[in-house]
Amino acid sequence: MNPSAPSRSGSKSTGLLILGTGIFAEEVTDLAEDCDQFEVVGYVENLDRTRCEQPLNGRPVYWVDQLAELKADHQVICGLGTTLRSRFTAQADALGAKFATLVHPLARVSRTTVLGEGTIVSVGSIIAAHSRLGRHVCVNRGALIGHHTEIGDFVTIGPGANIAGKCRVGQATYVAMSAVVLDRITLGSQCVIGAGSVVTKDQPDRVQVVGMPARVVKVNIDGR
Repeated sequence: MNPSAPSRSGSKSTGLLILGTGIFAEEVTDLAEDCDQFEVVGYVENLDRTRCEQPLNGRPVYWVDQLAELKADHQVICGLGTTLRSRFTAQADALGAKFATLVHPLARVSRTTVLGEGTIVSVGSIIAAHSRLGRHVCVNRGALIGHHTEIGDFVTIGPGANIAGKCRVGQATYVAMSAVVLDRITLGSQCVIGAGSVVTKDQPDRVQVVGMPARVVKVNIDGR
């Protein structure tokens, strides 16, 4: 199946394509539908062409190469919860796609905070003053980010996680559900912070930490 370009109706100004066809893509759809500036008009697949043969939630599924045709009047956002979404966003970027930034109306982001392109801030999340989030960061529902904190590209912050003020989180690190990172802590790149962990000291790159206080249980990990 090779669906034609999606049509848009109603008052929403930007047609949005979700990169991915998994269950998190459906969650991102739900978030985007609450944002008046977007209308979700389809999904994009990059692994299994057969996924393009049937619609998802009543919307067409496009093969990734079709972004070259659709980029002129649509934006995209990645609907993969894993930090490995960088592989998909790199494909879209190479095809010239324009990335949206999605902030749910029931999230609170300080006017002094900067969000990178492709970032998602879910319902109930709070991001305090003078913080900076990189590209394609996923801040899941109810997560908290303190003031003057820097979050690297492709970081995932799970539901209910709490990263305190003046922290630094390296690229592609995964902070799982309800984890706590105390103030002025630095987390390296490609780390995994286990669910419910309390991080009380700096962590190097590519480690998995769990517990209260968090301790290293794996090194040289590949991320998730």
